[in-house]
Amino acid sequence: MEPYYLAIDIGASSGRHILAHLEEGRMVLEEVHRFPNGMVEKDGELVWDVDELFAQIKLGMKKCAGLGKIPVSVGVDTWGVDFVLLDQEGRRIGNATAYRDGRTRGMDEEVYKLIPEDELYARTGIQKAIFNTVYQLMALKTKKPEQLEKASVLLMMPDYFHYRLSGVAATEYTEATTGQLVSPETKDWDRELIRRLGYPERIFQRMVVPGTVLGELTREVQQEVGFNCRVVVPATHDTGSAVIAVPTDSDDALYISSGTWSLMGTELQEANCSLESKASNLTNEGGYDYRFRYLKNIMGLWMIQSVKREIGGDLGFGEICEQASKCDIRSIVDCNDDRFLAPANMTREVQEACRESGQQVPEGIAQVASVIYNSLAKCYAKTVEELEEITKKKYDRIHIVGGGSNAEYLNRLTAKATGIPVYAGPTEATAIGNVAAQMMTAGELTGLKAARACVFRSFPITKY
Repeated sequence: MEPYYLAIDIGASSGRHILAHLEEGRMVLEEVHRFPNGMVEKDGELVWDVDELFAQIKLGMKKCAGLGKIPVSVGVDTWGVDFVLLDQEGRRIGNATAYRDGRTRGMDEEVYKLIPEDELYARTGIQKAIFNTVYQLMALKTKKPEQLEKASVLLMMPDYFHYRLSGVAATEYTEATTGQLVSPETKDWDRELIRRLGYPERIFQRMVVPGTVLGELTREVQQEVGFNCRVVVPATHDTGSAVIAVPTDSDDALYISSGTWSLMGTELQEANCSLESKASNLTNEGGYDYRFRYLKNIMGLWMIQSVKREIGGDLGFGEICEQASKCDIRSIVDCNDDRFLAPANMTREVQEACRESGQQVPEGIAQVASVIYNSLAKCYAKTVEELEEITKKKYDRIHIVGGGSNAEYLNRLTAKATGIPVYAGPTEATAIGNVAAQMMTAGELTGLKAARACVFRSFPITKY
């Protein structure tokens, strides 16, 4: 029997357990568990229920045992920037506060009192987002300093789940880079920066790279799930895993990891920390094998998810996409405007943005969705122009991976707006990249090029 590998992929709205194995050189996936996720309000903060998430992690692993499909390894990936603090006994301090919480409002100015904004970008190469770890820590330092004083360990969200699985505290590189505290030159914590900001150095753990074996499951977890296996760190930032699964043989392709966020960019061998790059709000996140994911964070399908919840009724995303494609409304909004980050009502926010700019105000789910899809395509086209200008390259293809690759209308709009062929798929890119890293560690795939070739063979790719 071929060995199984388990990817636990947790996004902002749901998580799932995907078992994978190879058959005749092709990757075969099987979803064994899916569970909801979302921010909840506690103590006046938007937080993640990490205890419930870990309970779901173990429940999905039990299901693997029930199927008689015991993985040889397991790895967890999640979103970026958020973290957990632990005391000396390994107990959690405070809430696992979520990035959309308002506690970081104004914290950028506090950070810039200690390090100028241009220097912060030059040192880290990470675009400014008010929810980055650097600003979240300043919020704690300013508003809840007692939590930092008690803390012995900071773990990014997937690192925390790996800690609870294995008992080993370590920080994975691709995830850590999202927080704006890692040097693209040393590929490690920028400890001088950390000292200047007044954050306790002791809390920052050793850095490990995708493919690192942390160890085995703790005895307690083994007893609960019914088996033992290795804990292998994938690219724990979900986009880091998704980019591994981009089915390209070119180092010059563009990609969009399309989900709650749209992450659009290319891969670089060296970070671009120039002022020109900063002005375009491009970021240099860590990738597999110390490549850099040179990309822009675009608001993405969060906007569609929100309006579906508000006015979509029982419609599925595919039905919304189909209805939107039949509308002729031409209104456009700026998807990267902070007003769309966490509005009280996304539908009203889109309508108000159109009203303020003198455009037709969309009514109903089809028109509102059409405005969002067309706005995303226009944003993608602008990002292509910026990337080509800065990298001095012409790109001949865009790979769209992740759940958003199913949005046919958006794919067609993107190809039309950019004038570049779009290749859509695979849908499960994050989980595929997660297990690919585990398979490379096990020697079943012999490096990134072989992994991407395997993805190309294994999953349908649609050209637009």
